[in-house]
Amino acid sequence: MVVHVSSGISALVMALLLGKRIGFDKQTFRPHNLPWTVLGAGFLWFGWFGFNGGSALAANAIAANAIVTTNTAAAAAGLAWAFMEWSKHASPTLLGTVSGMVSGLVAITPACGYVSPLSAIFIGILAGIFCFLSVTELKSFFRYDDALDVFGIHGIGGIWGTVATGLLAQKSVNLTGADGLIFGNWHQLLVQLIMVIAAVAFSAFMTFLLYKFVDEILGMRVSEKEELIGLDLTQHNESAYTVLE
Repeated sequence: MVVHVSSGISALVMALLLGKRIGFDKQTFRPHNLPWTVLGAGFLWFGWFGFNGGSALAANAIAANAIVTTNTAAAAAGLAWAFMEWSKHASPTLLGTVSGMVSGLVAITPACGYVSPLSAIFIGILAGIFCFLSVTELKSFFRYDDALDVFGIHGIGGIWGTVATGLLAQKSVNLTGADGLIFGNWHQLLVQLIMVIAAVAFSAFMTFLLYKFVDEILGMRVSEKEELIGLDLTQHNESAYTVLE
């Protein structure tokens, strides 16, 4: 929970403080290599099994359940995002499906060791829907420039996953845990909500302080000329691609 909520909120604060990229309101920024995006997402999905399953610190039933729920939620979220794109634009996209998959991985992370595979499907579907609406509608309405949609996917997905744990957790899945609201324990939902509020407040405040500190010393926003040339060249004097004329 802390990783995704913190990174999502920090990304939103940074996007608001830095401002928009040049041309944000005039052009569409598209990913430059979708096959690499899919390859990276596949590595991420596979690696998430170790991240979530390994959190059990043992090769036991809890670890196995975490891996199953992780896979299930990711698949459900990817399908949900694709369906949302299809219903809105009449055609799903590869980038959208991958984004949905990541939102499912994010949302299931707090819950993977405490919910059933059936609950994971529900968490994944709503993660895909919530994150899709955040990336398309919320971002468009408030006009903030979150280039990688970190807030829309990690922030919103992390918040939903944390709340969903308070709703759907089951002691029958993990005896060291607690039941959620759906299974008669409203207190666990309250605990999860307090955790979300604390993580959001701390991350926003500390990100703001660190931004102002670094901005006063080094400056955070590059010049317009540097931005147009590209930071690979202006900061590192190298480019990922060689253009032959």
